[in-house]
Amino acid sequence: MTFLKTMILLGAGLTLAACTDPGRFGDDNTVDLNGGMGANAGMGAGSASDPASPAYFQQTVGDRVLFVVDTYNLTPEAQSTLDGQAEWLLTNRDYNAVIEGHADEQGTREYNLALGARRANSVLEYLLSQGVPASRLKTVSYGKERPIEICSNEACYSQNRRAVTVISVGATS
Repeated sequence: MTFLKTMILLGAGLTLAACTDPGRFGDDNTVDLNGGMGANAGMGAGSASDPASPAYFQQTVGDRVLFVVDTYNLTPEAQSTLDGQAEWLLTNRDYNAVIEGHADEQGTREYNLALGARRANSVLEYLLSQGVPASRLKTVSYGKERPIEICSNEACYSQNRRAVTVISVGATS
């Protein structure tokens, strides 16, 4: 019983200690309940309208390319997207990229992991040919393990046959 009393008193003391300094988070204790959707939303650094932001890369440049069934060859549309990715990466040198290779649910797990790896590698090779340094790129294959569409028809399969370039600041490891 003494241990329980000690724990209750310790918990109460910690709770009170957490409430002692109302200014500990800075002078402005306001919270934006609109989720940043005010008059200037979408116009600052980090928004999709900022050409140096990851949101711009994802939404305007395009972070993914699609593939035809059982192939890892880049289509002309994919090459166009990758040209934009390479240009963005060369302009924004603080960012590195992990290229994720994916496959649809058809075929075995092993086959799709290998196909995803070949897709990621074809994107990697293309970006390297456009001048992006190898030290800023890494690949990973998820095969059919991370679908973005789940159903058994071509509309879903075609969205899952992809390579996605995920950018981040700093090291790719």
